[in-house]
Amino acid sequence: MVVGDVTTAVDVLVLGAGPGGYAAAIRAAQLGRHVTIVEPGPAGGVCLNRGCIPLKALLSASERYQQARQEELAQMGIRAESVSFNWSEMQAWKQSVVDRLSNGVRQLISGNRIEAVTGNGWFINEQEVRVEGEHGSHRFKFEQCILAVGASAAPVAGIDYDGKQILTPEQALRLSELPATLSIAGNDYIALELATIFARLGVKVRLLLPGERLLDGVDPAALRLVQAGLRKLGVQVVTKVKLAEVSERPLVLSAGVRPNTAGLHLDAVAVQLNERAGIAVNTMQQSTVERIYAVGDCTGGQALGSIALKQGKLAAEVGAGQRVQFAPLVTPLIVHTTPEIATVGLSAEQAKGAGYQVVQGRFPLAANGRALTLGSDNGVALVVASQEDGVVLGATLVGPRAGDIIGQAALAIEMGATLTDLAEILYAHPGLSETLQESAENALGKAIHILTKN
Repeated sequence: MVVGDVTTAVDVLVLGAGPGGYAAAIRAAQLGRHVTIVEPGPAGGVCLNRGCIPLKALLSASERYQQARQEELAQMGIRAESVSFNWSEMQAWKQSVVDRLSNGVRQLISGNRIEAVTGNGWFINEQEVRVEGEHGSHRFKFEQCILAVGASAAPVAGIDYDGKQILTPEQALRLSELPATLSIAGNDYIALELATIFARLGVKVRLLLPGERLLDGVDPAALRLVQAGLRKLGVQVVTKVKLAEVSERPLVLSAGVRPNTAGLHLDAVAVQLNERAGIAVNTMQQSTVERIYAVGDCTGGQALGSIALKQGKLAAEVGAGQRVQFAPLVTPLIVHTTPEIATVGLSAEQAKGAGYQVVQGRFPLAANGRALTLGSDNGVALVVASQEDGVVLGATLVGPRAGDIIGQAALAIEMGATLTDLAEILYAHPGLSETLQESAENALGKAIHILTKN
């Protein structure tokens, strides 16, 4: 029901309060704009409340449990005679993390004097949006509208999600009880991380891959270490699986996402969709209507919070008249398996496919002092560079805290660094980041802590 028809004028109207939405709203407010943000659920969106953060919280908790039970602790002189876990209490702790972060986002929104409205919004025309929520209907006229409405689990033909026997990854993270067995279909980072969580906690996990490999585009040598880690946890990996023939239950499907464009009434405006069913945007995040922007998962691009955050800030800056564009050279990917894997840029295979003559460097964690003091020697650092000029093209790290180190490689690639640049930096010793240095030195034929072939 429409309560009156009073129109509120705002500079920037943001639909969605996930990473892309709240980042856009805060940056716009920092730039002096009058901002209203609309979200039907808790602040933080899917990523914070039902996706990334809950997933990482359970990965952390399950890792602590796994570590306490490992034989490696006994080698350090540490013996835990009886270690157990309580799934309900683990879930409660996960939720406490989510609640703390969501409350933090709410405080940031309020502290930046952004008006927050609970509800769903859709276009009336190219300048107005109607929002229907618990407090009735509101009409907003905007100078700039930023769509950050995210995405939902992609449908799979012939299979219906019921939250019990057929689950989305989000539903799997909210299970009230652990199943004895669980099948997970997919080869992306979400499928691998879900398999890792449940296997660590004693669930018999089958990981069903649509093809022959985990994580498309990642170096095969690194993947072998990850797959060996999954086998050590008891995960059974099955290749070339056709979903239509899978009868195991419960089954989690990690089949990607579909942009949440339905319900926006895009037919009321000239906003066009792209071939991925997302909102088509240019490098400034503008849709086919100049004053309407889209960021994050609703554009149909790679569904990563890091991308949404960057695009959200950029859209706000463009709307304020700044000359900026979204043009990262590389996007880091982190998978919290055992061992952890992080990649950025091109693998050797991809670089060769792109026409480069490449040189590769490799350094095993078994030769790194810090890795051994952490009781973890199962890993490797791989660097790929152009043979012509030594410019770094990509890096893959496998081992503890790989995701925390990969940013250094990302910066190197963005800055056009060479192998010599990586080799000449002074690294803290002993440290895991030294593996990146020595892999670069290995590519140059002068690594210190491994034998180099003459």
